[in-house]
Amino acid sequence: MSPALFLVLAACLIVGALGVVLLSSPVRSALSLVVTLFFMAVVFLLLDAQLVAALQVVVYAGAIMVLFLFVIMLLNLQADPPAMARLGVRVTAAFGASLFLLAVVRFLTRGGGTMTDPRGMATPLPEGFGSTQGLAELLFTRFLFAFEITSILLVVAIIGAVVLAKKKLT
Repeated sequence: MSPALFLVLAACLIVGALGVVLLSSPVRSALSLVVTLFFMAVVFLLLDAQLVAALQVVVYAGAIMVLFLFVIMLLNLQADPPAMARLGVRVTAAFGASLFLLAVVRFLTRGGGTMTDPRGMATPLPEGFGSTQGLAELLFTRFLFAFEITSILLVVAIIGAVVLAKKKLT
């Protein structure tokens, strides 16, 4: 991945992450998180970690975000006016989609199988880089505790949202 492309993707990731934290509407914040997760998938794709990029989109941008939106809807938050009517939102969405499309086209047209070291020299990928077996070994050995803590944290957050949203029976 070229340094210029990395800087553009890093800037988009930072803007998306700031949107998650700074936007006042929970729905817009969740949508900003989706954009951030998609840009992370593009970074993984350009690093020749196709499995991790696919998991990023399917698991996080798909399943986890559906869970987050379900909790937001369960809290019965007020609906926002249509955001897509504003020109700034449409321009930002078109810019983000263009960057995503550019990254996918670049990935499909370039020759894969190499990484660059800090000097910019191409080096071969290590054996098993980005494979399902390598990812599973790391996930269920070295990062097992963090993986389980994350799942427990998500369950506790859902229970907390249900308790907060539950109406008192009188």
